[in-house]
Amino acid sequence: MNDQDQEHDLEFDDLPSKSQRKREMHALQALGQELTELSDSQLLSLDLPSEVLEAIQEMHRIRQREARRRHLQFIGKVMRKVDGEQVRQQLDNLNAKHSLNTQRQHQVENWRDQLIDGNPDTLQQFISNHPDVDIQHLRQLVRMAQKEKSQAKAPAHARKLFRYLRDTVLAHQ
Repeated sequence: MNDQDQEHDLEFDDLPSKSQRKREMHALQALGQELTELSDSQLLSLDLPSEVLEAIQEMHRIRQREARRRHLQFIGKVMRKVDGEQVRQQLDNLNAKHSLNTQRQHQVENWRDQLIDGNPDTLQQFISNHPDVDIQHLRQLVRMAQKEKSQAKAPAHARKLFRYLRDTVLAHQ
């Protein structure tokens, strides 16, 4: 073997195998599919090239199954022009933010439910955790929500209480 053949072999050793390239293309296509499930506002919050953004938005207009499958392959092809790791990181950050918002919502729902159930320790704990809360307004909302619950009325005041608690919790964080 001469030097030129050895250099040629070394160049091919550095290239990924066909199987590896296929795995990478499928991963990009799967990432593209995840992107198609996002809302327009979530898509715009990501740093995507316009070509990728347009392809994903076009997917939202396609209804036929086979056409969607073919267009998903096209999205995978367009995704080859972007840094998949960077897009994955942005998508993970977006999902983490969504998880945090969901967690906060559940926390506020728990506060509301415990306050309506009438546990006085819960009220004191909420006031101590959020010292800037309007105590009189909070107690009034709790009383009105409790009254609604006892009379089996629509939970209008419970919703007002939830919004007030949510705003208070968000202002505190």
